[in-house]
Amino acid sequence: MALTKKPVTGMKDILPEEMIIRDYVIGVIKENYAKYGFTSIETPCVENIENLTNKQGGENEKLIFKILKRGEKLKLETAETEGDLVDGGLRYDLTVPLVRFYSNNSGSLPAPFKALQIGNVWRADRPQRGRYRQFMQCDIDILGEPSNLAEIELILATTSTLGKLGFKNFNIRINERRILKAMAKYAGFPEESYDSVFITLDKMDKIGVEGVEAELKEQGFDAAGVDKYLELFKGAEASGDGLKYIVYQIKDCLEEGVYDNLKEIIDSVESTKSAQFNMVFDPTLVRGMSYYTGTIFEIEMPEFGGSCGGGGRYDKMVGKFTGNDVPACGFSIGFERIVLLLLENGFKVPTAPKKIAFLIEKGVSGEKLCEVIGEAQKERANGSQVLVVRMNKNKKFQKEQLMNEGYETFKEYYKEALKV
Repeated sequence: MALTKKPVTGMKDILPEEMIIRDYVIGVIKENYAKYGFTSIETPCVENIENLTNKQGGENEKLIFKILKRGEKLKLETAETEGDLVDGGLRYDLTVPLVRFYSNNSGSLPAPFKALQIGNVWRADRPQRGRYRQFMQCDIDILGEPSNLAEIELILATTSTLGKLGFKNFNIRINERRILKAMAKYAGFPEESYDSVFITLDKMDKIGVEGVEAELKEQGFDAAGVDKYLELFKGAEASGDGLKYIVYQIKDCLEEGVYDNLKEIIDSVESTKSAQFNMVFDPTLVRGMSYYTGTIFEIEMPEFGGSCGGGGRYDKMVGKFTGNDVPACGFSIGFERIVLLLLENGFKVPTAPKKIAFLIEKGVSGEKLCEVIGEAQKERANGSQVLVVRMNKNKKFQKEQLMNEGYETFKEYYKEALKV
């Protein structure tokens, strides 16, 4: 029986044309984030299953690729529960591994610690445009900084990186988990039902206000409370300043200082930004991870029609590992979606070296072949990218293929003469 040549569903082979762009994007990301003081780290792709299923990852905990125990530890015959079979899983994001890393190594790290992590993650999700079961994430996080300086730095670093990649006129949607909870309290929802309310609210962009209203009432919430809740969103949209309007309405339910903190983040970013984008307060922004404790934000790009990254503050997560809470905040670029948009827009790497192809006739060998390779080495030393290959019978088709790969100059070597 022939082996299967297609990748596993939801995963893909990456061709050279895309790989060139991916490498370039990673280079821009690393160079720009380094200017903001972020340093690279790496964590294993496999995490202990208890770390991945600690009720911090929201819906992603249902999408884990779980790993069976190995060797003598795997006892299929006597297993009664999943815990008897599974002890690890492929990471579904980079935040859980980062927090474990920090908890294990904090004594050797500066304070605050500014981390950059780029790596693949895995989710058993339904594949669609820009969404795969294996995909690259690119995160920056600041651990140990309690003030909103962390949010400001993260947003500026991320948006300036997107600007260097040619993106503009995108939105950074921003909200606060404490505002979300205060709105739910103001409407009279039971505190134990907040997560259910937020899951429904998160669908606002897909099902609209009417859909959210119907779903909340179907779940058994008091109709008057649902109406009071949705009036907040309608009033915010009609007002000239949605943040100010909502905070005024819910002031008796909201912690002191939340409005000033969020306003300072928005104003600071707007006054110092280097890329073309807009900061937009969005009271419907939820973010799926239950580990968020404060500010949350998301990148919205019109070209994609959805989120191209996001993040927020998660001050309680380190404490799950160490028993002592450490302030933490992070921002993740939607790497795969950014690359997809660049490919769809016909993006060409601006710093690509000159590409030269040396086509060598089959009969060229010995001393003559050494001369050709020596010439190629000189061109490489001068910064050119040189491909040395044997000449095909159908030379015209061969050159067309190479031109599609970006080769602009050709040198043809025959037994008797050189043609350029």
